[in-house]
Amino acid sequence: MINKRITIMMLLLALAGCGGREGLERTETETTADGTSKADSVGEYKMALANRIVQVNSTKVYVGRPQALLRSVVVVKYVVDANGGLVRSEILRSNRDRTTETTALTSLRSTAPFPKPAASLLKHGRVELMETWLFNNDGRFQLRTIAEPQMNE
Repeated sequence: MINKRITIMMLLLALAGCGGREGLERTETETTADGTSKADSVGEYKMALANRIVQVNSTKVYVGRPQALLRSVVVVKYVVDANGGLVRSEILRSNRDRTTETTALTSLRSTAPFPKPAASLLKHGRVELMETWLFNNDGRFQLRTIAEPQMNE
């Protein structure tokens, strides 16, 4: 009886997580014919990139609510040029877990090139962004921009 309840609860959590991401994934695909993002704010562009990172690295992504006490939180600052290329990335905050730092940077690099940012978002031909990788104990992550609340929130 308890196992059935746990299974049902896990299924409901998984379905809830899928539903929440479905609407966000549509944001990621909204580009013009030349690959320019239709996002008209840095926040919308950041959300589109977060969805793309999750899509490209789906095997490394945790679906559902992140655990209450995370293994690691890695904050990365990165710069995208006018063509969607990743110009630079650097870790701003971490608990010095080299494995999760490497996963965060690798997942970012493997996703590039990104959709081109709209000209209105560029400063000196680039857009600077920050993203936070939230790692569970198993090494899988979610991105704070599109993550569900942690289990204790």
